Formats: sequence, structure tokens, C-alpha cells
Amino acid sequence: MKLRTYIVEDNATIRENLIGTLEELASVEAVGVAETEDEGKNWLATHGEQWDLAIVDLFLRQGSGLGVLAACRSRRPGQKMVVLSNYATPDVRMRCAQLGVDAVFDKSNEIDALVDYCIQHSSSPAGMEAGQSLSSPGHSL
Repeated sequence: MKLRTYIVEDNATIRENLIGTLEELASVEAVGVAETEDEGKNWLATHGEQWDLAIVDLFLRQGSGLGVLAACRSRRPGQKMVVLSNYATPDVRMRCAQLGVDAVFDKSNEIDALVDYCIQHSSSPAGMEAGQSLSSPGHSL
């Protein structure tokens, strides 16, 4: 099963490389992209049945990924929200957990963990295992 994934990332190079990597390695189908908070919130809200995973950067051209995350707190069961950021500090991870994020990955050194997460989620749409540590890099929150 392809994991229908929506990506909120304002850097075109990172976005295109991420899509290529995930489509090749993790059975991901990119169903759309956004560069701003408003674009991300609007698409996710109006296409609620058309995505399984949203990958969100925190620092965007307009607005913040935190606004996108907050807008999706009441998503369908089974839909996952993850953050991919250069700023995956313990404080950021905690704030993301408060917003209902399923996992946080650091762009600089956790891309492999994101790929693994996507592989596991595409083969197990019911979700990730519970109980993984918030403090561990790239793990579910």
C-alpha cells in the first residue's frame, strides 16, 4: 500500500530530494506540497480523506509549521503528522508532542529514520508502536 503523503516544506531542493527518496525507498506517494502555513492548513483541511501522512517543516516562507500541526490535531485516526526540521531540539520535540505530532526527525541526521518510519507505517497503517521515547532522535512521540 502506498503511503499518501503531503509535504509542507518551503525549500524546493529539500522538498524534491525528499519526495524522490521517499518514493524510491519507502512506498510513498506524494499527493501534494505546500510552501506556507496557509497552503498547508487549507489543503490538509479540505482533503481530509486523501492523505495518510503529513511531513511538516517548522520554519516556512510564510507562517510556521506549528500552525499547520495545530490545525490538524483532530485528524482522522491513522493519519500521522511528523516534523522534519533543522531545529529538532528537546524543547521543539516537547512542543510538537503537545500539538499531537507522532514523530520528529532532524533534517541533518535522521533522514534514514524518517524513511524507516514511512516503511513501517506503509506496511502497518494502524500506526507505530506505542511507548517509543520522545527524547530519542527520530522516534515516535
